[in-house]
Amino acid sequence: MTVPSINIGDESRFFSYPNARAPDRRRTVSSSGVNLAVYEWGDLTATPLILIHGAFDFARTYDVFAPLLADAGYRVVSWDHRGHGDSEHAALYSWVADERDMLAVVDSTTREPCLAVGHSKGGSMLAHAIQALPHRFTRFVSIDGLPFRSPHSDAAKRERKRVFRDEINDWLDHRRTASTLTRKPGTLEDLAKRRARMNPRLSHEWLCYLVTLGARKDDDGWRWKIDPSMRMGGIGPFRSRWMTDRLPGFPIPMLAIFGTIEETMGWGVKPGDLAPYLPPSTHIEVMQDTGHFIHIERPDQTARLILDFFKT
Repeated sequence: MTVPSINIGDESRFFSYPNARAPDRRRTVSSSGVNLAVYEWGDLTATPLILIHGAFDFARTYDVFAPLLADAGYRVVSWDHRGHGDSEHAALYSWVADERDMLAVVDSTTREPCLAVGHSKGGSMLAHAIQALPHRFTRFVSIDGLPFRSPHSDAAKRERKRVFRDEINDWLDHRRTASTLTRKPGTLEDLAKRRARMNPRLSHEWLCYLVTLGARKDDDGWRWKIDPSMRMGGIGPFRSRWMTDRLPGFPIPMLAIFGTIEETMGWGVKPGDLAPYLPPSTHIEVMQDTGHFIHIERPDQTARLILDFFKT
């Protein structure tokens, strides 16, 4: 095997990024035997604000955005999902397990109802959990985090069964080889370029900075820390109708922020798709010329929207 050449001097410039700030604290929370890496920005005695990242992300992707909320007087708490970042890997992954992890982190932070912000998968997790446990949260912000799929399928019942069977067989085939899988190594910039395929609107410098936080450096190069058994769409059994059908009765105030440019990692949802399901009390904001990673492309504007929503 050829070992990639790595020049530490060339890489060192990527270990910082303008306006990025490391968390003020780091701690560990155990959830059903899985240790989760938890990060906090802001004063320990400030009002708690739970901040949840999306699939294939990690808490340190908030290094620019979270400090903006913390500096406004909040204790911002985020964590690496199981199998992501510095949290432990698990034998299997599921949507419900991620939600149990979320509640473990919330419980470790406060027993009072709290504010919550979620991006992408994180927003969907919150929308689902809040519908079941509205007494644990006061206000909710979704940053492109509300999925939508038409509840009316055009496929015949027999065809739907065949597709479901094929999906299960594909998942089982993947699991049979999962224990021997490893992430492909490369230089720091190699990993940043791979990430750019999913995050095409984010700068190369930002993506390199993410590599220094979300990957580890082995003898043969850098590798993302994400569990290699995980793959796109691999968040376990999930149906958007679990939350969509119940959105008309959503129990707490919600701010839903949408971009206008579709990306690979996004839900591909437009406000009009969800309009029939959202209660009249929902605040909707659309960021023009913005992709899925709204809080990274426009951190200041996104933070202002959220802070204003919390004050109303």
